Amino acid sequence: MTKPVVVLSHCLANEACRYNGEAIRDPVVAQMAPFVQFQPVCPEVAIGLGVPRDPVRLVEGVEGVTMVQPSTGLDLTTRMNGFSKRYLAALAPVDGFLLKGRSPSCGIAQTKVYAAEGKRIARRGHGLFAQSVLDAHPDLAVEEEGRLLDFAIRDHFLTRVFASARLRAVRSMAGLVRFHAAHKFLLLGHDQTGMRELGRIVGNAEGRPFDEVHRRYAERCAKALARPARGGPRVNVFQHVFGFLSPLLSARERRHFLDLLTRYRASRVPVSAVTTLLRSWAERFEVAYLADQVMFEPYPEALVSLLDSGKGREP
Repeated sequence: MTKPVVVLSHCLANEACRYNGEAIRDPVVAQMAPFVQFQPVCPEVAIGLGVPRDPVRLVEGVEGVTMVQPSTGLDLTTRMNGFSKRYLAALAPVDGFLLKGRSPSCGIAQTKVYAAEGKRIARRGHGLFAQSVLDAHPDLAVEEEGRLLDFAIRDHFLTRVFASARLRAVRSMAGLVRFHAAHKFLLLGHDQTGMRELGRIVGNAEGRPFDEVHRRYAERCAKALARPARGGPRVNVFQHVFGFLSPLLSARERRHFLDLLTRYRASRVPVSAVTTLLRSWAERFEVAYLADQVMFEPYPEALVSLLDSGKGREP
């Protein structure tokens, strides 16, 4: 298995590089560590700030957001933006970013942005390094650690980074065809139009070189998986899969599945109840095409946690 490469805020790797000299042992990062190749970075240390250091903050100015260190009056905006640009330009292909939430450098959505006149918080937004990441990689999986306690957000993040890693490992047109076939139902649950466009790309009617086809496919695949899977498209996927299995099932089993699907539509059972049943039938009847479908295990089962907050868990 090709491990996803994920850029990680260094402090989340239990490294004492925060402004106050503390380290963070994040449980989600610890759970992911055996299955993911982390690439740690601390933008604030990288621009020359020590550990510990006086805090920095974002300030809303006339010409945009600046990063300042109130205790010294230093304006660190140019330094941080310059580092971000150089770092991202030199970065080898990665599958995602997992950054420190609410950080002036790494926060994704809830970083405090202060008004220019003083202590008032004008709004919340992105850290400067995080903004550069989002600008450079708009379709890549980019998250902050606190949000991964939400079941649905973590599931979506892991699905994207592991799909990206599998696709990076593809080295031939035959391999790309196999990748598309194995991911068909996963893609269909996220973006039906995207899945069809990807089918045309991999069909390669124009006879383009493999590298070009792979690049186009990877770009469109990232856009397709950037959209979270939704109830309606998932029902469509389940009906497609059921179509392969229905002739092999008893009338009682078919009624049971249709009842289960009705309860899923009504949010009375989780999506896992449906996928587990379909997978058990695919294995029981040795339907190879279905058994190979990534939708049944888009990332290692060991990363499924029953100890999270439960927020976002599809009912």
